[in-house]
Parts: sequence; structure tokens; C-alpha cells
Amino acid sequence: MTRDYGYELAAAVFVGGLEKVSDQEALSYGLPLYREESPEQALAKAIDELAPDAVVDLSDEPVLDYVKRFRLASLTLARGVAYVGADFRFDPPDLPEVLAKASIGVIGTGKRIGKTAISGFACRELSSAGFKPVAIAMGRGGPPEPEILLGREVELTPEGLLAFADSGKHAASDYFEDALTSRITTIGCRRCGGGLAGAPFVSNVLAGARLANSLEENFVVAEGSGATLPPLKVDAYILSVGAGQPLEYVAGYFGTYRALLSDVVAITMCEEPFAGREKIESIYGALKEIKPDLKVVKTVFRPKPLGEIKDKRVFVAMTASPGVEAAVRSHLEAAGAQVVGMTYSLSNRPQLKRELKEASGAEVLLTELKAAAVDVATREALAMEMEVIYLDNEPVTVGGDGDLKELILEVAGTAVERFSSS
Repeated sequence: MTRDYGYELAAAVFVGGLEKVSDQEALSYGLPLYREESPEQALAKAIDELAPDAVVDLSDEPVLDYVKRFRLASLTLARGVAYVGADFRFDPPDLPEVLAKASIGVIGTGKRIGKTAISGFACRELSSAGFKPVAIAMGRGGPPEPEILLGREVELTPEGLLAFADSGKHAASDYFEDALTSRITTIGCRRCGGGLAGAPFVSNVLAGARLANSLEENFVVAEGSGATLPPLKVDAYILSVGAGQPLEYVAGYFGTYRALLSDVVAITMCEEPFAGREKIESIYGALKEIKPDLKVVKTVFRPKPLGEIKDKRVFVAMTASPGVEAAVRSHLEAAGAQVVGMTYSLSNRPQLKRELKEASGAEVLLTELKAAAVDVATREALAMEMEVIYLDNEPVTVGGDGDLKELILEVAGTAVERFSSS
């Protein structure tokens, strides 16, 4: 095999299956053999001791099914090693060591699961705790060259954001949202495409990281995009998982890889209509099975207007599903607002324009800063002489292994320790 396939074999890992093996104890392949209580334990031990360039999977059904093979592939990639089989090859995302400051990555297992809200919350808590964070955010609508946005200084009013949009920028991109909700310095970057393990096809994030190195801020929050990782080495990870996602997105495929990378997981939207208690507990249990020492916290989001809404008639624009209407309406009305209508079409520009016409009885457009919130929603609202107030989504801890705020500060401390010792 060494001659025919170009591999220099260092060891074999026995993953089970005795149908074709007459005497397991007498197994000999002419090289070191790793056997443990589980295939995962055996493979992890072999990789950690031998530091191979690749793991070659010669297994098949029924010894290893699809789920188990993705578990082994995730374990391998999390250790920075390629995983190769008969008709596939998975390489770990390339994560160059560029940052000259301690850092955390905020990543997700998909889109619309509140990753940016978690990132913004992390930035605010870090800033309050005495860190000086800068956020690097990438998105498909990010700028062609990395851009610095001074959250404490730049005008992030509706008119100011509309001026950004009119100059050709995507003024609802994540780096604008982070700057608006956290009032810190952010760096906007662009990416295109996303692989199964989270590598972008192309991005300018490394240039953004070098820009971050030149700033006075002493800590970096690198935010992923959807299920795509920020393509650079960070010192620790916070993972956002949506309670409404299919379980296999979290505990299967390369959701497992993302969990193995992470130090803290925030399960978001832990309430109806997104998920019932049984589903939430199944996600929590699956994450703890993947990585027993992983800190997992259950959260819900609560709308946080970035302006005064008491005694005002508001029309609400969101990217969420209509199932959240009762909870959002109740929370806003408890704050003194009169909710006269809602739209969930921020990601659908033609539909959004049609539905905004129903907002004629409102004094205020209350909108998340996402998708078409600026170029369509803000523009239409100002034309209708409505006040525009932007809406943050505040994560609230409802269970798990601690409080999200405390875990964020804990993982930041871990990042500083790892950076200092590297």
C-alpha cells in the first residue's frame, strides 16, 4: 500500500467488527495497533501520539455508519489533520496565526440562529469588564477591502446609515450591527462560499486581522458568518446553536467538529415555537456527549430597542419567523409600546416594501439591523415621516452550565492565557 498509494503508514486503529476477524487478540498489521474502548478514543490517542498528516478511513458499513464516520472525521479535523476515504477527502480549515492579540471566535452551526446577537453581547460584556475589544465581522455583503468603523464616533443614526447605504455599502452588515449595539470599533470583511467544515472559498479576513493588529484595542472578537468560521487562528471559541435546528446539524455532520473546537456553547431560542423541552434537552445532551467538559448554556432572546418606545405606536420589522409574534409583542407592550403591526420580511425586499405600507398608522419603525433594514425599511419609514429605532436581541440565560455573561468572561480569560503561553 505504501508503494501503490503514496502513504507512509505509521499505525492502524481498530474500530471494531469481528465478522472477518478470527482472533482479535492476535491481530497484527506489521505496525503499531491502537485499540481502546471506543473508536473515538483509539483514534484520538493515535493522532495525539503520532501527529500524522492524514487519517485514511478504510472502514465501511456496518462497522462504522455515516454518523460514526462523521464523528471520527470531526475529531480528526479538530486536531488539524486531514481525513481521507475511498471517494472523499476532508481537510481542516486553514487557520493562519496572524493575530497579535488574544482573541475569541464566535461561530455558529447555521444562519439565523442569533450568532451576531451573541457576538454583540460578548463585545458589550468584554468592554464593561475592562477589555478593549475590536470585532472583525465577515459577511457576503461585506466591503471589498476591510473597513474600520469607529462605533463610538461614527454617526449610526437612521440618516447616517442611509447615507452609508447610498454610498454603496451594505449598511446592515454585521460590522455595522456590532458597532451599533456595542459601540466598539469593528472591522468589516467579505467572504464568499462556505465549506462543510466552515472554510470560506475566499475572504479578506486576514487583511482585516492585520488591520486589527495595528489598532490600540487589546482583544479581538472574530465573528463567523452563518456556519462559516473566521479563517484565522483564534485562542478560544464560543459556538451558537439554534434550538430549532435539526439535531443532526448539531450532533452530526460537521456540527460535531464545531462543538469540539469550542469552549462555550450558547443554545439559542430555547422556547416555543422554536423547540420544546425534549428537543432542547436532546441538543444539550448531545453536546455534552461530544465533549463532556464543554460549557453549554441555554438562552432565549428578548427584544431590546435602542431608543425610547414608551407610549409610541410601533411597527416591528424582523428576520424571525411569525411564531415569535406573541412573545415579541408582549415584551414590547410591557415596555409601554403599542404594537400596531409586524413584518418578518427583512430578507425579502419586494415583500418588505408591500408590508411596510401597512405601517401607516405607526409613529415608529422598530427594526433589526439586518438584510434590507437600511436600504428599504429605513428609507421607506423616513419617507413616511416615521421615527426609526433599531432593535437589538438580548440573550437571556434560562438554564445550563452557568450564566452566559460569566462564561463569556471566563472564556476570554482562557483566551488570554492561551495567547500568553503560545
